[in-house]
Amino acid sequence: MKRWMGLLLVVAFAAGALVLVHRRRESGEVSPNAMLSMAADAQRDVLRAPMQMTRLSDEEETRIGDAMAERYEGSFRSPTDYSAVEREVQKVGGKLAVHAHRRLNYRFHLIPDEQLLNAFALPGGHVFIGFGLVRLMNTEDELASVLGHELEHIDHYHCAERVQVEAQMRKLQLGVIGELMQLPLSVFEAGYSKDQESEADREGILLAVEAGFSPYGAVSMFTKFDELHRAYVIHAGSPPEELSQLAIETLSGYFRSHPLPSERIAQAMQVIAGHHLERQTKQTPMLPEIAQQLDRE
Repeated sequence: MKRWMGLLLVVAFAAGALVLVHRRRESGEVSPNAMLSMAADAQRDVLRAPMQMTRLSDEEETRIGDAMAERYEGSFRSPTDYSAVEREVQKVGGKLAVHAHRRLNYRFHLIPDEQLLNAFALPGGHVFIGFGLVRLMNTEDELASVLGHELEHIDHYHCAERVQVEAQMRKLQLGVIGELMQLPLSVFEAGYSKDQESEADREGILLAVEAGFSPYGAVSMFTKFDELHRAYVIHAGSPPEELSQLAIETLSGYFRSHPLPSERIAQAMQVIAGHHLERQTKQTPMLPEIAQQLDRE
């Protein structure tokens, strides 16, 4: 019976998508690809619906994320002083958090690992970014684009839904918070579906703009990712940065869990054009003391 209900919902959403396509013909020709995309989006929404209907409360999500963050923070220590960079991460993150839709206690953390070219979010409001990734940045706007992307994974319940999916797969009870707190952090480091990553890109750009940053910070970062992807993944260019093997491995993991950089650049330019943000090109360079720490060998 439940399977038939699900099938009926998929058919209903698909029919709705076709109606929308028909109505939009007045404003322009719609390709078969657009119709397939809308039907796929409808089916995805149906599959996510059970998770949305049984969603964790903000309090439960926060308790799970806080426990994970505490466990994770205790696992890394560094003899090097990165305090200026950490303050910058918290400052830029704080500006973004003011404009988030969900009223959570967002917290931003620097992982003092020069080999970590990645960032990730945990349920309930924690965002982590590796020093190796920050080291690629020249402006606050680039930093805002990455932090904003991760914040949107929380703001749009991607992290919470990941908890629910993992609980179902591991036969854990959603009501037993202690069990959920033990989920491995790799679950959240691994990234999300292409649809969710693209959503985080789009919304992260708009969030950064609301907070006073340039949308071209995202374009700059995606361009750097594209150069690194070409050099270290498809080996079609000269490396813009000299990276260790460990750093290359973490970067490769990042690329596996995100859309191609070229696709992200194209989408960013569409967002900029669609919201008439073309003139907001000015980016704010990192302060000298931050740049000094980023250049440290």
